[in-house]
Amino acid sequence: MNRKEQAEEFLSWLKGQIPIITHMGFTPLEWDGSTLKMGARLEPNVNDKGTGFGGSLATVATLCGWSIVTLYLRDQGRDDDVVIRDSHLEYFLPVTSDFTAATFLPDADKLSVFNAKMAEKGRARMDLVIEIEQDGKTALRLTGTYVAMEKRKPKA
Repeated sequence: MNRKEQAEEFLSWLKGQIPIITHMGFTPLEWDGSTLKMGARLEPNVNDKGTGFGGSLATVATLCGWSIVTLYLRDQGRDDDVVIRDSHLEYFLPVTSDFTAATFLPDADKLSVFNAKMAEKGRARMDLVIEIEQDGKTALRLTGTYVAMEKRKPKA
């Protein structure tokens, strides 16, 4: 399966897992194995001022980070749970048109540490920066820590 097909299948799966996002106007994901772009239309995410609703922007950014960790783990042949541990949001500019959250995987050294912790402890964290840009300027920045954990096996 190529990256485009993988991204299409992932977004379809995601909409089934988190039903509210079917109403947020998501556009096709762009995933190249190290960078993820997750876009949404402004119209279903607008506030009373006609700009992007802060909660929607935060949701798309948070989900972008969660998704890149999940996609990375799947590329490693893993099916682990991912949660956001903490995040910090900074809003710089109003969003006035369709928007895209973008993030990228950490460098090879950090991924190596992440992979080693997953193998050793079944749990690891990944720090990410996710940004939404408007007209070449950062409108929102989310700095967050995501935690991957091996799924618990059901008790027999």
